[in-house]
Amino acid sequence: MAHVRQRSLGTLATERLELVPLREEHAEEMALVLADPALYAFTGGGPETADGLRARYRRQAAGSPEPGVSWLNWAVRLCAEDRLVGYVQATVTGGTAELAWVVGTPWQGRGIAAEAARAVAIELTAGAADTLVAHIHPDHHASAKVAAALGLTPTDRWYDGERRWQS
Repeated sequence: MAHVRQRSLGTLATERLELVPLREEHAEEMALVLADPALYAFTGGGPETADGLRARYRRQAAGSPEPGVSWLNWAVRLCAEDRLVGYVQATVTGGTAELAWVVGTPWQGRGIAAEAARAVAIELTAGAADTLVAHIHPDHHASAKVAAALGLTPTDRWYDGERRWQS
């Protein structure tokens, strides 16, 4: 498992990546990272404008309106290129953290999603969560590999056409 060190409150770092709490200021750069319509093949929807992302990031930073639910969102910075390349998010309810990750098309296939998601998983299981969950489209083999790298296994439970993977 990758070594993760706490850099500052909410910031995580691995050998190649820095995960920083996602903020409105990231919207402009993230709009470029998330611009490829192919990223939405399994999740639906499509690219958002920088203004749309800014509004979403503002809502996420405000936190969940549901008591006992935490929204945690990190922008993933590839240190060698000094640029954002994706994000990892977790919704924590009780001892369960539901994870999701997206890496922009130009940076896929380099293990970035697994490394970033692993950093978040290590951080969460060290305190806030004892169970990790991800929902993955059955044809999204790259995300299934990331989930498996996190130690998640597919279950027989489905939600909105996606299989539940769980630790």
